[in-house]
Amino acid sequence: MEFKVENNSNHILIRCTLDKLDALVAPELKSLFLHHSNNGANAFVIDLTSVKYCDSSGLSALLVGNRILKEKEGKLVMFGINPMVHKIITISQLDTVFNIFDNEQSALNNI
Repeated sequence: MEFKVENNSNHILIRCTLDKLDALVAPELKSLFLHHSNNGANAFVIDLTSVKYCDSSGLSALLVGNRILKEKEGKLVMFGINPMVHKIITISQLDTVFNIFDNEQSALNNI
């Protein structure tokens, strides 16, 4: 498993444990979003501290999680974004879609 999942009382924390969020692991992330949202989760905190590279499949997986929670009036927040990954998010104009924070505490304070 490429992700560590912590089930907390008011949110699910998903820590990416790899340096690439790409087509090889994006399906697993989408599956985690679906599984936990179907089991009642309505807040996800995504730790991207280890991620150094993200392709369109990785962005798509994050968008799936964001869409699922918006439909449930929930929230997805993320933190620890590497400058190169942030650049891809900005170029894709997804910085206006995602809730991005500098650190874990800021992310937790905004769910």
